[in-house]
Amino acid sequence: MGIPSVEACMRTLEEIHAEIERLSEERTELWHELSDHHDTDVRAGIHAIDAELDRLWDEHRAVRARLRFGDRESIVARARVEERLERAA
Repeated sequence: MGIPSVEACMRTLEEIHAEIERLSEERTELWHELSDHHDTDVRAGIHAIDAELDRLWDEHRAVRARLRFGDRESIVARARVEERLERAA
């Protein structure tokens, strides 16, 4: 048993999207409930879901970027190599 890799801990785009869909549906239900009668608890629930959706979209963008360009460390390593080559030339 070793330390789990980053890839093992990261969710797939499909998993993130499924969670976004689930929370969006839950938020829609809360908005309908809020339209029936004003309730501060419902409003707080909507704000909590909005914050979670923002976090999920950030995670979605990060995973897409990692899939497209590679992980951050390898990007930085490639940039440093290119910079060294430019200085040596």
